[in-house]
Amino acid sequence: MVASVIITLRIMPTSPDVDLVKLEHEAKKHVLAYTGLQSFRAEQKPVAFGLKALELVFVVSEDKGGTEELEKQLMKLHGVNSAEVTDVRRTIG
Repeated sequence: MVASVIITLRIMPTSPDVDLVKLEHEAKKHVLAYTGLQSFRAEQKPVAFGLKALELVFVVSEDKGGTEELEKQLMKLHGVNSAEVTDVRRTIG
């Protein structure tokens, strides 16, 4: 039986002027294509000096493997400075 994992991925914009709503919409397309699921949550988290990070939380099957390809795709989006996984947890049940 393959477990599911909950992944938290943080996207740092290039500046406070980046439209995070638009960035969330674009990132969501990539995450949903990667996971094949509709389970997705996004939240803006304050960082410093008016800069906010976009934190994405989603569930994916453990057999999917790593997230390197997804991170590379997100890095190509306009206004993205970095995209990295900050947390991975196995689901229970």
